[in-house]
Amino acid sequence: TQPRWLILMETEVYCPTCPFPSLAVSESLCPLVGKAIFTINTVEIKAQPSAKVKNGSPMSIICQADISKKNDFQLRHNFTVFKNGKLVFMITSDKGEARYGIPMARSSDTGDYECTVEAGGKMKSSNSLHVWVTGMTKPILTAEKKEVLEGEVVKLRCELPEEEPPLTFFFRKINMNSTPKEKHVSELYRNFSTTEFAVEDGDNILHFDCFGRRYVNLELETSEPSNRTLVTVKEPFIKPTLIAKPSRNITEGDRMQIECSTVVAQIRGIEIILQKNKTILNSVHDEKHLKYSTVATVEDSGEYLCKVEQGRASKMTKLNVVVAELFPKPVLTASAFRVDENKELTLSCSISGFRKANFSILRRNSNGDLQWLKNSRNLTMRVYVNNTGSYICKAEVKGIVKESKPIRINVYGELIWSGLPEVVLGKPLWLICRSVMGTPPITFTFYKGGEVKKIVVNNTYATFLDENIRQNDIGGYKCDARNHHSSGMKTSNVLNITVIGKNASLGSNPYGEVEDGSDALFLCTVEEGSWPIHFKIFKKTDRDDLVYETSENADRILWHKKVMKREDTGTYYCIASNRANVDVRSQPITINVILAAWQKGMIAAFFLIPIAGAIALTLWWFLFKKKTGNKLFFLISLVMNALQLKPCVCFRSEDL
Repeated sequence: TQPRWLILMETEVYCPTCPFPSLAVSESLCPLVGKAIFTINTVEIKAQPSAKVKNGSPMSIICQADISKKNDFQLRHNFTVFKNGKLVFMITSDKGEARYGIPMARSSDTGDYECTVEAGGKMKSSNSLHVWVTGMTKPILTAEKKEVLEGEVVKLRCELPEEEPPLTFFFRKINMNSTPKEKHVSELYRNFSTTEFAVEDGDNILHFDCFGRRYVNLELETSEPSNRTLVTVKEPFIKPTLIAKPSRNITEGDRMQIECSTVVAQIRGIEIILQKNKTILNSVHDEKHLKYSTVATVEDSGEYLCKVEQGRASKMTKLNVVVAELFPKPVLTASAFRVDENKELTLSCSISGFRKANFSILRRNSNGDLQWLKNSRNLTMRVYVNNTGSYICKAEVKGIVKESKPIRINVYGELIWSGLPEVVLGKPLWLICRSVMGTPPITFTFYKGGEVKKIVVNNTYATFLDENIRQNDIGGYKCDARNHHSSGMKTSNVLNITVIGKNASLGSNPYGEVEDGSDALFLCTVEEGSWPIHFKIFKKTDRDDLVYETSENADRILWHKKVMKREDTGTYYCIASNRANVDVRSQPITINVILAAWQKGMIAAFFLIPIAGAIALTLWWFLFKKKTGNKLFFLISLVMNALQLKPCVCFRSEDL
């Protein structure tokens, strides 16, 4: 019955009745060997009172083993309980049941439980049992300080003991005079969290608490609120006092003074700022009092704000001031708002129900500066185009200066037109209609052949594009313009179309051959073209020589070339152009200058008589001095060569 070490010398067996039934012992040492036969049928696990309990309630995990034995003997069991795969409880018992008790269940006890039973070298496990402990423990809240100053921060720590992350912590700042402010912090790896709350102006006695939340089986669980922590707040300075002198209701021209002051425990680091409509009027540092003084105007009416700051602490006070109007704004009137150039214009400045004021009339330049014109209620002047602009008047009473609303005066100059380019057939046209003088805005209207094509309102010019000028666009182009000048509308000159034909031709008389010394006529023509047309006739050489040039108000020219010579032989062509700046070239013609009839007669007179004598002498020589053979044939050939009737005939040397 007492534990002891055994030296195993014989066959080893398991003795379930021994003190260590799992220990292998000799068969001779186990008195019941051969009789301790058993089997583990099932192992079951269950929770009491149930698998779902409230946080803080007692709970037990029960493990039961169903074992069948051949003989009646006592069997010891090893019970092991696991939660989420980790060992949480282990016991050895001779009973078939073990109990793992939890006096106060917490949410950390939630999980999947499993029981394993081992006896006599045999082992069996139960199914998994999910246990859910609903609810959470009450959190614990602590504050770093119990007393703080305005502008400081309160540091808090909230803890959920016995809870396992991930968790979400909610902190609340509870002020008796305002809605609670809340912050939340998620913690993935710890069961506590910290945060800070700023102490603001007006905070006096503050309460803080916290609570926690988590998700279990896709359901949200929330803890009850923690203990409430009290924090008292001290003021580093009091709310500022803001006053207006002599009162909150004053009249324009009176001197107005705004004063702001506070009471502060420590002057160092204090700052007082005075604002109106978010514009800072004055400020002081390390002082408890601020003053601001000015001559009151209507624009000084409104709400003033005094703010005192020290560190993070800030307090403010507002005051509404009303400044009564001393006199209304002046009104500027004009005899006319649209005036022709070189006409008179009268401007008058007045204040309704008020006459004792110093008036001045001014004009605003293009750069925004005001140009003084006259210190007077009225101004009459002769105007020009450069007098166009914006005019105002000023009135001054008791040092208060007010401006009238501006009025616009437009001085219109008469419209004068600049020249416009010519129109070319087959080319795009940019038509520009421009007013050299004339006050904008100007309305431009474009016409093509009497038809309105475009209307443009612009300052000094407008453009119109006609992408392709066609042959039938014979009506011409024009534009007109109008502004508010009394002279009315101005119209430009009509632009007619400049045309040049696509083909030109060159001919001559006589054509082809011309006798040396005679005259020749060259005719160059174009199909169509706007006059004047410039004609040029060239003879083809290495550089193409210009032999004739003229401009005519016609679509053809005739060149009379006198005394043609042998060097005039060659190829000729002509080119025609006009203001369209398009050259039209003819096909070339060839002229050959040949001998005249009288020149041929002279040649016959000088050359044929000697040739005839030579022929007679040669005939005599052949007939009387040589053999006859081919004499007759040679004679005939010689005569024919002399008369140039056929190419030269070759003979054998013995025939000569």
